[in-house]
Amino acid sequence: MDDLIITDARTEDINGFKREMAACFRMSDLGSLSYYLSIKVRQGKEELTLGQSAYASKLLKRSDMAEYKPCVTPMEERLKLPKANTAAKVDATLYQSIIDGLCYLVHMRLDIAFTMGYVSRFMDDPKEDH
Repeated sequence: MDDLIITDARTEDINGFKREMAACFRMSDLGSLSYYLSIKVRQGKEELTLGQSAYASKLLKRSDMAEYKPCVTPMEERLKLPKANTAAKVDATLYQSIIDGLCYLVHMRLDIAFTMGYVSRFMDDPKEDH
């Protein structure tokens, strides 16, 4: 199974393309796109809005941070975290999973790009206070 997302300003062109594809391939039309790869799609007459709030909420819950208050700056300014540290180790698999989730989320949230890059430095040896 393959998915195909068709976009065009003209509905007639989209319908024509779908007819041509249906003549060559067995396919089904799922209608307007509303959710794809954890991205919610809202289509208006003049705009298309993409969002990942549900994905971000799941990521916050998985990292036990759902109850934290949001902040303007996602990381303390000029924060220095040493690679060598005596703090207790954390679950590396969970840490790496959260970092992977942030990597996906950063495509829509550029404001977390620097922080995500910074914390990903510790993927090989995560500690509690990193």
